[in-house]
Amino acid sequence: MEGDSVSEQRVARASGAVVSPDFYELPLREMRMRPTFFVEAMLRVKPDPWQSEVLEAVARGDRGVSIRSGHGVGKTSCLSWLALWWIGTHHHAKVILTAPTSAQLQDALLPETKAWLKQSAPDFRDMFNVKADRIELERDPERNFISAKTSRAEQPDALQGVHADNVLLICDEASGVPEQVYESAGGSMSALNASMVLAGNPVRSSGYFYDTFHKLADSWSTFHVSCVDSSRVSKEYVEECRLRYGEESNVYRVRVLGEFPRGDDDTVIPQELVTEAISRDVEPTQFGPTIWGVDVARFGADASALCKRKGNAVTEPIRLWRNLDTMQLTGAIKAEYDSTQEKPAEIFVDAIGLGAGVVDRLRELELPAYGINVAESPAMGTQYLNLRSELWYKAKSWLEGRDVRLPRDATLKSELATVRYNYTSSGRVKIESKGELKKRGVASPDSADAFVLTFASDAGTALGGRAGKRLGKIKRNLAGVV
Repeated sequence: MEGDSVSEQRVARASGAVVSPDFYELPLREMRMRPTFFVEAMLRVKPDPWQSEVLEAVARGDRGVSIRSGHGVGKTSCLSWLALWWIGTHHHAKVILTAPTSAQLQDALLPETKAWLKQSAPDFRDMFNVKADRIELERDPERNFISAKTSRAEQPDALQGVHADNVLLICDEASGVPEQVYESAGGSMSALNASMVLAGNPVRSSGYFYDTFHKLADSWSTFHVSCVDSSRVSKEYVEECRLRYGEESNVYRVRVLGEFPRGDDDTVIPQELVTEAISRDVEPTQFGPTIWGVDVARFGADASALCKRKGNAVTEPIRLWRNLDTMQLTGAIKAEYDSTQEKPAEIFVDAIGLGAGVVDRLRELELPAYGINVAESPAMGTQYLNLRSELWYKAKSWLEGRDVRLPRDATLKSELATVRYNYTSSGRVKIESKGELKKRGVASPDSADAFVLTFASDAGTALGGRAGKRLGKIKRNLAGVV
């Protein structure tokens, strides 16, 4: 049952009465062991059951709490509530917020914490001063604060040397926090009342965050939250991920189920999908548009590649040219265009580096050429790191169809089944770059990249013109692949 002071406080708040910070001292101390009530009374929100369980675990003194989850289940809100509850109900208390990158910290966790404080009960909110990277208790700012520090491998002491009677370390996107940072955090955990809370998408099957669920599990309180079971995640999102990636894919496991990825499933496109597409005897769709993709060579050993796709079929082996300069390659593509009966509706060229010059010249020749910068942000959603990653997964989705066909092209077959993916620390899907492929001794997938570029019709804004003039949105096909 609530104590009289707590009840009086709630009545006063409801009536609009102004209550001094001194009045809150006793109620706030009472809320030290009642974090769920704190969140409901002070922050004016009702936690989900799993969020309450996390709050209660820290309140009862668990020194290590680890949360793996799917995307969008409310973990960042829960971490923010923990920070505000800790600083509000403990004296001589310090909270350190950290994440692998400044963007994750300054654009997500810290702003979220500030936002919850801003909408909290006025009497609680007025106890604090909000600064760029700190939230301080007005009456004792040096000994009571929330501070944001980025965790980098080159600065492993981000969580070191935090001394107070009550210390709370909160790590968001914990899979991406370098091991050196976790090692240095031990000194800050020497306080009598200290807790470390880790949370994030489980994007790596190794590292300290992974270990808290496995070999360190006996000493950690662990929580698992799936999008499937979350009221905060739409069923449409779950179904979209299931259809796009497949229930057995690592993307679905990590982003939806909140499970660690399997180590043996790291190629974007399985070999069997490519083999099946080559073996099918299907005709191109009659009304499907013809799209060309052009990957321009960037290095001496690389080849410039042209892929021609008509709807559901790549109609011929990939054309390859080596040792051509910009003008020579433009001439070769123009010759292909002139000799082809089925003219392409769009020609998408990787505009990074020499590709920009090819786009310029093709447009001068009045060909429907568009420059695509695959390093830009994805066109549809935030699950991918960049457009290159998004286009590779669009190609995979196309190959999963039972009525699509690839030519008997050994180079294309090999390249499509070679490129790997992994995850950024924030859970975004990242496809290997050409530079990363070269580092592990794999030749540039020129043919495969040209094929992938044929799926750029809904890639958002195309580039053209000598100065990279934006041509506006090409077209949007949010439901599927052109």
